[in-house]
Amino acid sequence: MKLHALSLAVLASLSASALATESVDPLKKAFIDDSQVKVQFRLRYEDVDLADVDQQNQTTLRTRLTYQTGDIYKLFALAEVDDVRSTDDEPLIADYEYTQINQAFIGYRGPANTLAQYGRQRILLDNQRFVGGVGFRQNEQTYDAFSVKNTAVEGLTAYYAYVNNVNRIFPEGSGKDEHKNKTHLVNVNYKGLDFVKLSGYAYLIDNVNVAAFSTDTYGLRATGDIKLDQLKFNYEAEYAQQSEGGDNPVSYSAPYYKLGAGVNFDAFGAKVGYEVLGSDDGKAGFITPLATLHAFNGWTDKFLFGGKGNWENGIVDTHVILTAKVAGLKLLAKYHKFDSDYGDVDMGKEWGVSATYPFAQHYSLGVKYASFSGADAGYAFSNDTDKLWLTFQANY
Repeated sequence: MKLHALSLAVLASLSASALATESVDPLKKAFIDDSQVKVQFRLRYEDVDLADVDQQNQTTLRTRLTYQTGDIYKLFALAEVDDVRSTDDEPLIADYEYTQINQAFIGYRGPANTLAQYGRQRILLDNQRFVGGVGFRQNEQTYDAFSVKNTAVEGLTAYYAYVNNVNRIFPEGSGKDEHKNKTHLVNVNYKGLDFVKLSGYAYLIDNVNVAAFSTDTYGLRATGDIKLDQLKFNYEAEYAQQSEGGDNPVSYSAPYYKLGAGVNFDAFGAKVGYEVLGSDDGKAGFITPLATLHAFNGWTDKFLFGGKGNWENGIVDTHVILTAKVAGLKLLAKYHKFDSDYGDVDMGKEWGVSATYPFAQHYSLGVKYASFSGADAGYAFSNDTDKLWLTFQANY
């Protein structure tokens, strides 16, 4: 009798659980119970002092609202809206007033650790040297694309995206805010070895609006850390080759390579680097039209070249980076010396410093300053330039 009563009790419990499970509304569970809502505020003051041009400054506030559903039959959705308000509209500062959808996509968690996404989405590959989001600017660069990522093999990530539109950082109606594309992005990286992380990539950019941005780029990248007692050494080495793609009117072939080595001790670090965006004998240079350009070749953005990130003579960037963490404060200092890859042009030098302080879990304060000078006269980038940024950010 006791066993029978226990069996009835267990059966009753299981039946109740089954009924409760059946009564759960999958839509309510996905769209309400398992959903996530995030809000971010980023307030920034930027000051630009360009030699022979009036000094300009601007204050902007970006409000970002992100909503992601839970899974329903392995499907989920994400929507993200940005709004930027500005005190001024200054031509030297690339932040503008706008309200728009920053991301909006449907995702599917498929078999064998496969994630597929369709719609407007963020694409950040490797260190964003070739494909990124320009996250420093208030208007982020996102992509209308179909993408698929697979991590079935331990340590291996295979990524593919077909991009049909690039939503750039420029304001709507400017004629530069969108570039129609027929672009294929392939990136495979392997992190299964202790001493090296490897990436191989093929970026076949076919820009319908600006044919000069169309390129075929193939490359390899290796990074790693080596620990020796209390010291940690790090390195990076990368090589890529680029030629014209799509309807690019110029036939060329140009290389890219980067070498870097650094050391970290406790909270302090130092790194030296040598980066070359090559030139095909002055006919055309290795360009990076989808890159997060602000993170490379100096914070003053002297070498954007209309979004290409290079000119026909190429760029040689020799740089030193110092880092430190003191009482929660993240410190960084950079020095760059720029020369042309072709034509013996002194493209100037830049130094910059930044400090970031995260506090109270949700907030951070940042200050950044950069100064560019010393380029040969007569070039579009030759004006001495100083820039200052003050940023406050809140995430909820």
